[in-house]
Amino acid sequence: MQNLNRFSLKFLALICFAWSPLGFTDSALKMAINNTDRNPAYTARDQSRHPYETLSFFRINSSMNVLELAAGGGWYTEILAPYLHDSGKLTVTHYNPDAGEYQKRSRDKYDSKVASNKLFRGVKVMTGDVPPKQPYAEPGSHDLVLTFRNLHNWYARDAMKNVMDEAFNALKTGGYFGVVEHRAPEGSSVEFMKTSGYVTQSLAIQVAESAGFKLVDTSEINANPRDTKDYPKGVWTLPPSYRLKDENKSTYQTIGESDRMTLLFKK
Repeated sequence: MQNLNRFSLKFLALICFAWSPLGFTDSALKMAINNTDRNPAYTARDQSRHPYETLSFFRINSSMNVLELAAGGGWYTEILAPYLHDSGKLTVTHYNPDAGEYQKRSRDKYDSKVASNKLFRGVKVMTGDVPPKQPYAEPGSHDLVLTFRNLHNWYARDAMKNVMDEAFNALKTGGYFGVVEHRAPEGSSVEFMKTSGYVTQSLAIQVAESAGFKLVDTSEINANPRDTKDYPKGVWTLPPSYRLKDENKSTYQTIGESDRMTLLFKK
């Protein structure tokens, strides 16, 4: 009986560990991140962008219907699309190609990846004007909405609330909204935030809550205390942009990518 009790306790401990959020490992997500078909320039940034920790914090699972806002060059699409391909769904918003030469060039490049890169199989691309001219998705159709380093662009165009409204409308009740953004010092001026690429965490939370979201949790996964946030070309001075090119490049390499807030909201 004593041996049986010891066995039962050990078995119970293993069960608890397996189902603990700290003990659970999403092997499919790790496989998507470690996929050798990913762009080598993208994988080199995993140590700065922490995709496994970030997506796990956002409570993603492979059967979700996910909407990624402003997908850019597809850094996260390379991970999300294979991960969701078999049992989930990925929709992304991207530039309106009629908005200008830069927007057309960026959208064409992204559409080409969707058409030719096997990692992008199954991705649905929607035009996401800022501010929105039409809904980004059917109301209540998504389990998770994600955006990475885009709030400053929307804020500079006085459209952050409008885009967050779209995120809220796209989500099912109980769905999650995950945000990563360059973090400005609290008390920063409107002018600083509109020109530097940084947004205060308190403002991001305030605007999300005004759209109807409830803050669930915050994380320091993507924090960088070396980031002084006082550069000649704003956040774009740092890697990967290096807006000053070779000027003081070693200094900015040492600092690394920006200090970022990581926020999780719920509808």
